[in-house]
Amino acid sequence: MQQIRLLLCCLILAAAAVCSSTLPPPESVNIGVVLSFRSIIGKVSKIAIQAAVADVNSDPTVLPRTKLLASLHDTNFSGFLGIIEVLRLMETQTVAVIGPQSSVTAHVLSFIANELRVPMLSFSATDPTLNSLQFPFFVMTSQSDLYQMAAVADIVEHYGWREVIAIYGDDDHGRNGISALGDQLAARRCRISFKAPLGTKATREEITDVLVQAAMGESRILLVHVPDYWGPMVFAVARYLGMMNPGYVWIATNWFSTILDTELDLAPEAVEDVQGVLTLRMHTPDSELKAEFVNRWANLTGGAMGLSAYGLYAYDTVWILARALDAFFAQGGNISFSEDSRFDYVFFMPARCLI
Repeated sequence: MQQIRLLLCCLILAAAAVCSSTLPPPESVNIGVVLSFRSIIGKVSKIAIQAAVADVNSDPTVLPRTKLLASLHDTNFSGFLGIIEVLRLMETQTVAVIGPQSSVTAHVLSFIANELRVPMLSFSATDPTLNSLQFPFFVMTSQSDLYQMAAVADIVEHYGWREVIAIYGDDDHGRNGISALGDQLAARRCRISFKAPLGTKATREEITDVLVQAAMGESRILLVHVPDYWGPMVFAVARYLGMMNPGYVWIATNWFSTILDTELDLAPEAVEDVQGVLTLRMHTPDSELKAEFVNRWANLTGGAMGLSAYGLYAYDTVWILARALDAFFAQGGNISFSEDSRFDYVFFMPARCLI
């Protein structure tokens, strides 16, 4: 985390292009937050971010003369809206953007963040190909999917399995995650025997077709790396097809543990569908601060939802940004904004072309 704060401080210096100022710190700084509020990740992260902003503003040791202001924007499950909202924030006096939520949107916006020199922090865009060498103004504040794919490969090797069937969402996040898994398995002399991509809005019929094909293969080790909003349907269909019976091994990446951590009252049928599934969870070290926040969570949510690892990373992301700004101002830095003529072309694109 210290390295991330140092990197952010350097990015803010590069973006502001003004330092060693005699001006006092500003009375307030604006940060943007772009999430899908009704998603499994978004609804937890929104509360965690709001709590973090309040905690920063009540802590006299961080940004003592500057108030942190957060502008939250709902993309409503739309990648296009996510792009538009981030562009609008970059056009305004926003020092940094927390988001976007998805890796697919992050790929598009990282190029723009580089060009406009606006730091963009994401705790949920975990595509292994989103790296700081290619995208210096994109900061991943949680763990890359490379680590969980290495963990999956370790499990496969430990039990002496040699082939894995990969069921994944057919987008950048899914494809790049499975590519990382393939590399990790190859390093252990294992392999993916069958790749089963599913569209980002897969139907029950499409999932059934894919699982029937998977059942015809020799491997009975299945990894599921899909979006959380239709991922549980994979297990429901598998149970219907008899593929949850003994003889099959199901491994789910951390989208599934996020559902289990967040949804406190899963339907009995849904619980039955996932019996025997092994899932991974992002590691968050135990600490007094973590224990204190976990204890506060029920009061923050009214007991309506659980706290996932993404909520913890969202909370920490605000603090990382706050401490980077605090260090920047302590070094005499001053933030200034100027209009960018390139935005003149962004918001006047035709919504529909007839020719």
